[in-house]
Formats: sequence, structure tokens, C-alpha cells
Amino acid sequence: MRMTRRRAGLAAAFVATALAVTGCTTTSQGGGGGDDVPQEVTYVPAFFPVSLDPHNFPAEEGTQVAAQQTLETLVTYNDGEAAPLLAESWEYSDDELTLTFTLRDDVTFSDGSPFTAEDVKASLDRLIELDKALAPLFAEVTETRADDEHTFSIVTSQPLGTLLASMSLVFIGQADAMDDEAYWQAPIGTGPFVVDDYVADDHVTYSRNDDYWGEPAQLDSLEMVNMPEVAARMTALETGEVDVVSSIPPDQVSSIEGQEGIEFTQDPGYLYYFIWFNNNEPPFDDVRVRQAMWHAVDIEGIVADLYGEGATPAAAPIPQAAFGATENEPYSYDPELARDLLAEAGYADGFQTSMHWPREGGPNIRSLAQAFISAWADVGIEVEPLEKERAAWLEDFGSMNWDLNLQTNATATGDADFTLNRLYTCEADRLGYCNPELDDTLAQARASLDPDERLELYAQANEIMWEDAPGIFPADLMNNLAYRSQVQGLELPPTNRPYFASVSVVE
Repeated sequence: MRMTRRRAGLAAAFVATALAVTGCTTTSQGGGGGDDVPQEVTYVPAFFPVSLDPHNFPAEEGTQVAAQQTLETLVTYNDGEAAPLLAESWEYSDDELTLTFTLRDDVTFSDGSPFTAEDVKASLDRLIELDKALAPLFAEVTETRADDEHTFSIVTSQPLGTLLASMSLVFIGQADAMDDEAYWQAPIGTGPFVVDDYVADDHVTYSRNDDYWGEPAQLDSLEMVNMPEVAARMTALETGEVDVVSSIPPDQVSSIEGQEGIEFTQDPGYLYYFIWFNNNEPPFDDVRVRQAMWHAVDIEGIVADLYGEGATPAAAPIPQAAFGATENEPYSYDPELARDLLAEAGYADGFQTSMHWPREGGPNIRSLAQAFISAWADVGIEVEPLEKERAAWLEDFGSMNWDLNLQTNATATGDADFTLNRLYTCEADRLGYCNPELDDTLAQARASLDPDERLELYAQANEIMWEDAPGIFPADLMNNLAYRSQVQGLELPPTNRPYFASVSVVE
């Protein structure tokens, strides 16, 4: 036994975030960097996982990143196309109401137990029954069926053109164990890594699954650590205490770019900011108030000042990188119009409210909140800032205990349906917003298997939402990643969820 490199080298600057973790390492069997190069990577995610249970926390980026290292899905979904993973193939019935998957027959979980259709059924059933953020994606599912050990079918009430994309988010656990809370402390999966240890708000450690059915991981060990303070993350990367850091804040990019020994990459992605109104409660049940608060803010100026090339002003309720995004006319910065709309709605003297957001919930989130709050004050709206620890924020967010809510979100599948149908229908009831015309438009788009027809319908849906303003959509965020030059094979997907199976360390 020996202490990990990160732990052994932590300097005084990191005492506040030092972790009491030790780990065993071995010579790499994956051949990534040679026998004399330790195949170990330490990763600081933008959001540390609140849990390792992706069914219970299906929209939490940190949980998804952590889960995908050890749990797998039937398919992957990129650029609008599904590709096999645990499923070898699939086909629709003639009436397009049944989707049947043929599963790989050479897969086992990391404990040696076989992977079967019962595991798939139990995983999808559990995700649906928990009724969390992804459940609306499967609202039309009427039956899930393990036809035999390696055949799994899903029956829907109508054709569902989004079903393959949605299945790319359903992580498969063990049917006979997943209802035990202890299972999710170190979930046993079919993936390239095994969870060795998880401590909430602190660390997750993994080791390679040497019996993985696919190409083995090249790393011996992967450690995911929680470093809430941005300055600590940057210093740890520069000194080599950590190897990879996600989501570098815009004001830190210049200090990283071009630095010897550090690589920086930045690409468009599916991550964006929104500010939701609690449409259930006055004054936000009045569209004029919602529109007024949009007109009161110089969004273009704020985004340019806070993010530079790291973000663009949003032009739709989903990021432009997603299928189905359209460019809507920006709300003009017009404080006078904002005051007029407030007066029409009966709030000529303004009002008091509050805005919630999670601490370290996204790049420059506090500065973004303060900029909006300052602009609203100029038109008579006094907003109490309520920054919360992520766990407390999640609890309040889920129970609708908020007036305004600021957060990042991601269109995880890259398809508009993931965001629009999951969050904004009357049945979803996520923010008290309901428009039957939008529901009908989104239902048509979901049922269609014609991409061109779906694009037309999403253009209509985006326009409806832009006018209704159930929330304000300030910015589409660029994904970025900084890592030590010795780290090879690391890619940044549009989802902003790095996958470490192909990563190695070289001299």
C-alpha cells in the first residue's frame, strides 16, 4: 500500500481540501505508457457527484460522469446516431410500437455475474418508477419485457422517435442488488472501471476492471476528487497534483492557455444557463413580468464581460449545438419597456423576490447572478441572493421551494426532446409552466421519425417558449478541459462528461 501521488504531494495551500485516501497501484496492463510510467490519473470535475446512483440523480452532471466509468448503457448516441454498446442490434416492429434489443452474450458484471435482459428491465423500470428528471422521456412506455436472457423489448403507446437517444442515458445495474441503498455506494457494473471507494463531497476512486468484456482501460487507477475552490484547482493542475480539470472559469483561461506542460481544449457543447421563474406563484404567473425581467438585463454585454469566448448569448431554450435549436430574435435591452410592462402587470413600484443557485454551480455563476440582480434593481425589482450548498439547493429545487432559480443544464442526448419535452410540458410541471399548444407541438415532434419534420416542429416550439418566457436563457457555454501533457487519449464530448477508458499516461 502507498499513498496516491495527489495525496503525497499536497502542499499547504491544499490543506483545506486534503483527502484521507490511500490506494494500491500496479503496473499497467493496458499498455498506455509503458511499465515505468504509473498509469494513474486524478480528475477534478466541475460538479462532484452527490451520489453514484444515476437513476436517482439522472440529470446531475457529476453523478453521470462518475457512473459512466463503471456502468454502461445499451447504446451510445452521438451526432444524431445510435451505436451499439451492451446491445448488439435492435429493430422496430412493423407498427413501430415495439423496440427490441439483442444483447451481447459475452458480457459479465465486474463481480463475474452474467449480464442479462432482466438487468436491463430492472434498470429501466427503476428509473421510470423513481419518477425523477428522466422519467418524462419514457412517458409513452407501456411495457418493458425480458423476452429471454439476451433479448429485451420496450413497448410504447405510439411511435417514439426519441427512444434510442433516451436509452443512451439508462445505466444498467444488477437486477437483484439495485434496490439496496448500499449497492450505490460502490455500484457493480459492466464497465471498464470498478469503484473502490466513494466518500460524499470528497472522492471517488476506481481501479481497472481486468475482466472487462471490451478493450481494457489503460489506466490502473482513476481518482475523482472534490476541490470546490477554483484557485486550488488551478494551482493543483499547475503543480501536477492533479492531472485533469473540467470547466475552467473564463477568468482563469488566460493563465492556463499556452502554459508549458498543460493542454487546453474548448468546444461547443450541450451546456447552458437558465434562470427559471416559479410560474406557479405571483408575480411570475404573469408573462408581462417575465418578459419585463428579460428586457431589464443587458444579456449580450454581461455574457461578453463574464465569459469572453467561453460563451455566447443564447438564441433558444436549448443550446445551438443541439438538434432542434433555432435562432430566435434576442430580447432587446430596454429598461424603459421593462418598467412599462411591470406597470401594466400591476407592479409599477416593483416587488421583492429571491433567487437561488448552487455554490460552484457553473462558471462565474455568482458573478452572473449578481449582474442580473443589479440590473433588476434598476427597474425596481429587489432580489435576495440565496447561494446554497449543492445538496441543499437540490432539495429546495426539487420541492419548488424557490422564486427564481439559476443553474446550468445540459441537453444530454443532443436532441431537443431531452430538454423541451422533459422540462416544459404541462405534465412535467417542473416550474409551474403549462402551454397546451407547446405540448401538442412537442408531442408531434416526439412521435415523428422524420428529422426534417422534427426540425420544423422544434422551431415552432422554440418560438412559443421564447414568447412565453417561462425562464430567461442567458448563455450557451463552451465546454473546456485542461490537463497535463502526459495525459493522452482524453476527449471532450459535447456532453462535457469525460470518459477515461481510452486514457493513458506517457513520459
